[in-house]
Amino acid sequence: MGVISSRLYGRRKGRGLHVRKTALMQSFLPQVQITLSGEKGLTAGSLFGTPAPLILEIGFGGGEHLAAQAKRNPEMRFIGCEPFVNGIASLLDHLERDRITNVRVFADDARVMLDALADASVETCFVLFADPWPKKKHRERRFIGPDSLSRLARVLKPKGLLRVASDHPQLIAWTRAQLDGSPAFRCAYADSVPPPDWIPTRYQEKALQAGRVPVFMDYRRVDAF
Repeated sequence: MGVISSRLYGRRKGRGLHVRKTALMQSFLPQVQITLSGEKGLTAGSLFGTPAPLILEIGFGGGEHLAAQAKRNPEMRFIGCEPFVNGIASLLDHLERDRITNVRVFADDARVMLDALADASVETCFVLFADPWPKKKHRERRFIGPDSLSRLARVLKPKGLLRVASDHPQLIAWTRAQLDGSPAFRCAYADSVPPPDWIPTRYQEKALQAGRVPVFMDYRRVDAF
């Protein structure tokens, strides 16, 4: 793995893994894992061996959205950033079962991956149902903020898409305030109705079952800022 960031909060591991997922972590993860040691200027070509549109998902949870996107778009290349071991194991299960080969995993702080990518190298970035960190003293732990938006603005292509979704009212308001206040992004869509190309996630289903209303936000990277 790359350098462990001291700013990485939350659990790294939950319940013990079943035998199959333990085996996948041991045998399959090394085949798809991105390891970094100070590299800069990485692209889809340098990471996958061939030029292609590069898609990034930050905090992919159980991996069902990332796997479905990759399966739907075999001509694209995907990087999933997730430090949570159980989530990584779940994604590997999806990839192995569906024989998905266009995904790589970075099992660490997404900001380390962002710093390694080349300027304007990413077509789309997903940040879906992130931890809301609802306590006031923990708000600086939220991923969407000036520091990460600066990194995202650098790696996203002009008119590149940043899609964010949440069911937490405080985080929704925070996210919109951060993005609306950034000169690098413009809102293209914000609604409780999913965009036409939306792929459901387990967190969306949990929110709906609990009576919470998710909001889906699409922002585009401006041409110049």
